[in-house]
Amino acid sequence: MRRIAWVLAVIMSVTLIMTGCGKKDSASVVKDLNDVADKLESKTGAYQGAGTMTLYTGEQPQEYKVEVWYKNPSYYRISLANVQKNITQIVLRNDEGVFVLTPSLGKSFRFQSDWPDNQGQVYLYQTLVKGIVADDNRQFVADKDSYIFDVAANYQSSALVRQKIWLNKKTYEPKEVQVSDSEAKVVVDVKFDKFTFNPEFAADSFDMQKNMASQGASENTVAQVDENGNPLPAAETQEGAQAQASAQLGDFGIIEPGYTPEGVKFKDSNKVEDSDDHAVLLRYDGIYQYTIMESRPLDQAVSLAPGTGVDLGFTLGLLTGDEQQTLTWMSDGLQYRITSANLPLSEMMEIAASMQDQAGK
Repeated sequence: MRRIAWVLAVIMSVTLIMTGCGKKDSASVVKDLNDVADKLESKTGAYQGAGTMTLYTGEQPQEYKVEVWYKNPSYYRISLANVQKNITQIVLRNDEGVFVLTPSLGKSFRFQSDWPDNQGQVYLYQTLVKGIVADDNRQFVADKDSYIFDVAANYQSSALVRQKIWLNKKTYEPKEVQVSDSEAKVVVDVKFDKFTFNPEFAADSFDMQKNMASQGASENTVAQVDENGNPLPAAETQEGAQAQASAQLGDFGIIEPGYTPEGVKFKDSNKVEDSDDHAVLLRYDGIYQYTIMESRPLDQAVSLAPGTGVDLGFTLGLLTGDEQQTLTWMSDGLQYRITSANLPLSEMMEIAASMQDQAGK
């Protein structure tokens, strides 16, 4: 009987050991994630992902098709296609700087910034890994196919408090990210349909001109000529057509934000007289004083002063200034600027998000 009991104990011990094999705890997964992050920093580090991002920051949810490309050391290409408006913007970083492109309108904004270094982006793999590794109080569970982490959010908006991250058990590829506010309400949800480590990118994948041309407006099939009947160079033809299209779009009205900080009231709005870009100025007063400038720039390419990149979800903004700060961003061919000496960045970001689903009045 003792021998039988001993044999049973051995069998049970072996069974428990075998059952435990293949199961990972939080610490071992974090160790593996550090190894994956190190590989991304290597000479051949790269990834490519695609999915759907839904923002719940305005009056109505805004859905975007997202494509994310990364190549070491600091090349990024993020395509954000607004499903409702059928407008695509591309955020691009290469050796020349950071660009925000709207190919269909022939518009490009360029600025000098260290984006996305030290600035969290919910659709960037490095940001998700850093969030998991940095939180010593991380919560961890595993289901059949995924490792699920619940960790503190580390984004520019103080309204984003927690994030829940699903990772593929076998490859550690991201499957979904949900970012929540202080009331546990999901504000941002990203679902990845595809994600690949170490893809092969073409040599010009992160070139600005290439990205402008690949998704630009439909080509004009009629040859353009000057006053003497001579064909115009393709570049002049394209720029002239885009400038004419911008002029024809004309007045866009006044776009009012759907959100106003508590303790602030709308003061007045005025159209800037004799402005070719149809500029509009809105003023707000109260606890915070700020202005919103809206315009439709005629220039196809605009270079902005160096500043800090700000992730607005639907696009990348630029924060400039010290005592008086200005947040600038581009959407649907329009340029917006919020300027204030005392309005916090988090409030600027919420105002910007609330203007996405507003039409001109």
